[in-house]
Amino acid sequence: MALLQRIKKNPKHFLLIAITAPVIYGLIIPVVVADVFVSLYQAICFPVYQIPRVKRSHYLTLERKKLSYLTFFQKLNCLYCDYANGVFAYASEVAGRTEWYWCPIKHSSHALRSHDHYEKFIEYGDGTDFPKQHKARRQACRACESSCSPSE
Repeated sequence: MALLQRIKKNPKHFLLIAITAPVIYGLIIPVVVADVFVSLYQAICFPVYQIPRVKRSHYLTLERKKLSYLTFFQKLNCLYCDYANGVFAYASEVAGRTEWYWCPIKHSSHALRSHDHYEKFIEYGDGTDFPKQHKARRQACRACESSCSPSE
């Protein structure tokens, strides 16, 4: 169906798209900034603490744009979502490894934002030999080269 026919059929829908699209696509700027800063953070800090680097390419696949059955705009939307969600997953893994190294203590109530490393953390309120437990978590974090994330 031609675009003009679709607009005539549901003008309210296309008006809402015209209003929301700049808001949605405007987020590309902070997403790119986050990508750059997370990458810089990891490049500078992880070597100092001997934390294995997160492979950005494991989180940013950008593959759905190759699907021949998608229209140009669908491919553009998929590329945007692939990139944004990939950056957030990459940033979450970098933050998760940072938390694993610096403060591997669970919260008093289970957080929905928990990452894959959270289950390896020390139980909330378990101060039994905390320095030894903390050191062991740091060693595990440093040794996670091949088992840090599910995609590695």
